[in-house]
Amino acid sequence: MTLLVDLFGYLSVVVHGLTITAQSLALGGILFLVFLARPLARPLGSAGAAILRDTARIAAWAALALILCEAATLSLEGSVLAGTLHMGMARVLGADFALAGLVKIVAAALIGLLLVSRKPVPAVLLLAAGAVELLAATLTTHAAARLDNRLTLLAVAFIHQLGAAIWIGGIPAFIAALARVEDGQSWRRIGARFSRMSMAGVACIVLSGAAMSVLYIGSWQAFYGTAYGVMVGAKIAMFVMLLGLGYGNFRTVEALRANPATPVLRMRRFAEVELGIGISIFFAAASLTSVPPAIDLPRDQVSWQEIAARNSPVWPRLASPDHDTLTLPALQEKLDAEAAAQARTPLPAFIPGSGEIAPRNAADIAWSEYNHHWAGIFMLVIGLLAVANQAGLRAARHWPLLFLVMAVFLFFRSDPEVWPLGEIGFFASLRDIEVLQHRFFVLLIAIFGVFEWRVRVGAWTSRRAALVFPLITAIGGAALLTHSHAIANIKDQLLIELTHTPLAITGIAAGWARWLELRLPGRGGRIAGWVWPICFVLVGLMLLNYREA
Repeated sequence: MTLLVDLFGYLSVVVHGLTITAQSLALGGILFLVFLARPLARPLGSAGAAILRDTARIAAWAALALILCEAATLSLEGSVLAGTLHMGMARVLGADFALAGLVKIVAAALIGLLLVSRKPVPAVLLLAAGAVELLAATLTTHAAARLDNRLTLLAVAFIHQLGAAIWIGGIPAFIAALARVEDGQSWRRIGARFSRMSMAGVACIVLSGAAMSVLYIGSWQAFYGTAYGVMVGAKIAMFVMLLGLGYGNFRTVEALRANPATPVLRMRRFAEVELGIGISIFFAAASLTSVPPAIDLPRDQVSWQEIAARNSPVWPRLASPDHDTLTLPALQEKLDAEAAAQARTPLPAFIPGSGEIAPRNAADIAWSEYNHHWAGIFMLVIGLLAVANQAGLRAARHWPLLFLVMAVFLFFRSDPEVWPLGEIGFFASLRDIEVLQHRFFVLLIAIFGVFEWRVRVGAWTSRRAALVFPLITAIGGAALLTHSHAIANIKDQLLIELTHTPLAITGIAAGWARWLELRLPGRGGRIAGWVWPICFVLVGLMLLNYREA
């Protein structure tokens, strides 16, 4: 139970991100079905019937995923609540969050059954089931726990989630629909109607987001000086990316009006990237649920002066402190000596998964900065070599191998208290959530390094193999939005998150730019081909300026 409690914070964010994604796709599928697929079914002929089937299938699978995610949420939260407060399962299931979760499961099951029905289901039933799902989801947001402006915030949260479902949630069905038709007039009909739907979704997001910013953040200092505000800033940055892609698709739709022969491949590829970035936003939204609203932390806000002081350029730390000067190794050596003197088994200096935060000293900070700065050197060299390779230098095509070297470096250095440098065993160390995240990132780095190198040297010619690198890069960036640090000081923790959030956004941009390079021929793909190497250079420069004190 102690381990579950220790992992709960991170696991709940990940599961909640998956839940938001499944919910948005299910609701977006319903709205696409009711307001686009059905009205256009007859004008589009046989393709219209196929679009109806595809949309219903996508939404039904999303509803099933939503049931599984919500069941996982109830199991996770219920187990922690029952174990820590010694409550019976009946009392746990009677809690407000559990009741809302059960309603979501029932509503999602009803949505799935309606969608797989062989007979056409009235639109009002589908929309009613979706509304119940959305209402129950709203009751699990920050708004439900507020004492002031509660009804207003609940309404705003409902509209915000609705906007995300209309726009991002409808994109898979939109991509599938575009693939079913082959003439410019049909593309324009689908594109124009979905553009209008997306505009309604954007309006919902902008209006509700502005209201929540005022009511949950309240001031500019709270915006940049709290974890809540920083994550909202990350969502805004990615939202701007989505607006740019959406505007590009809008221009394609307008071009189809003038010339039905206009190619729509760019619109399909932009929609793919919109979906990927949109899911990253969902995980950022999930991270918001793990931190209190900024307006509730008037005394724990970081000032602009503190941010400027922490991020002022300094020379990178290229010399590492000795391992035995770190807190845990030094403490373990002391405990070992005491145990030897008393002829007994020594106590461990730190137990992963115990729920305690490991102590840190100046040497620990120096060790971490050294790791980040050398990672920055790796990323800077990788980025520059990738730029050179993009410019035509064939010898630079082996740059992905540096990712493998970087992965080995981080495997040894990321967590000095665990194997192979420390006393804590490899599998035992995975009970610590920060160590687990570090091992996960090392694995991602190694995987996309291998895949991209094999693609670059021509050993793997499959297009699927080529897509592994951009997908894992984008996933790594999104995962970094959920990355947490076990640091007791709230301000120090925030100052570190302020450096990780730009890294996450840049990684997401790099991954989807490489995706466009591979999937979009012509000028757009060539431009994207220069964007992602530059993003790597920027990541290297940001890591070189990383500081923890």
